[in-house]
Amino acid sequence: MDSGPYYFVKDLPLHELIAHEFINTFVKKGACYALTYNTNIDEDNTVALLPNGKLILSLDKDTYEETGLQGRPSQYSGRKTMKFVVSIDLMDLSSKLDSKKYERISWAFKEKKPLKFDFLLAWHQTGAEGSAMMSYFSSYRIQEHQPKIVLSTMTDVQCPVLQSGELRGQPGAACSAQELFEWLGAVFSNAALNNEPDNFISTYCCPQPSTVVAKAYLCTITGFILPEKIRLLLEQLCRYFDEPKLAPWVTLSVQGFADSPVSWRENEHGFRKGGEHLYNFVVFSNRDYWLQLAVGANDDCPP
Repeated sequence: MDSGPYYFVKDLPLHELIAHEFINTFVKKGACYALTYNTNIDEDNTVALLPNGKLILSLDKDTYEETGLQGRPSQYSGRKTMKFVVSIDLMDLSSKLDSKKYERISWAFKEKKPLKFDFLLAWHQTGAEGSAMMSYFSSYRIQEHQPKIVLSTMTDVQCPVLQSGELRGQPGAACSAQELFEWLGAVFSNAALNNEPDNFISTYCCPQPSTVVAKAYLCTITGFILPEKIRLLLEQLCRYFDEPKLAPWVTLSVQGFADSPVSWRENEHGFRKGGEHLYNFVVFSNRDYWLQLAVGANDDCPP
């Protein structure tokens, strides 16, 4: 299926994302997403544009003070505040283009502290031309990308036995949702599942009860993928059971960018050791499903 496109823009000035024309063209007419690329949340300035029109900036102390913008200390700064979070509502800003607030923000990004980043950008609007973003940023170095898709077949896979009504598992009858989650991590990491004595990398073994599946398919899609595309993919997976199948369940896991300034909704994302924030759907043949949400230790719990 078509899971793109998305765009990579080199050295894009931040003031372009608060421009009146950009807001009217993309932010107000669909869902627009942006994320700084090759920036580390714990070391660098990072920026994300959310589909609700919120521009979230995670700034180091010096940059924050130089911009003169209003924000709040990062909740993951520790005793000495070294990071600050600034949230700018582009929808509200666009309705007051002659206001002092807009003038101050525009001056901060254009003159006082000009900031440039490499950005990943994507835009979703039903019926709109995908090339609109290419045309808009044609004066910058912009490239169109499609997510990378890798298909693989695994044979004789030891899989946990699941029952849709037993989230906590049932001794001897079904594994728990937590055990499945750990097992999926091992599968995605291509780890051995049999705890062999001479394996010094992984001592993990498949939870019990388990069954050996002769053939399983793993599809990995990597890129800047929009929720609208993920929803379509989930719908396609659900249709897998329109006709009787031997497989008891299918699963869809979505992993967020480790260095995004936000994790769930507008909650701040912290990064020290892991930086993970992800969710996982398990769809059963009877159309029951599980939804699992996970974040790292330096994050608010998902909604």
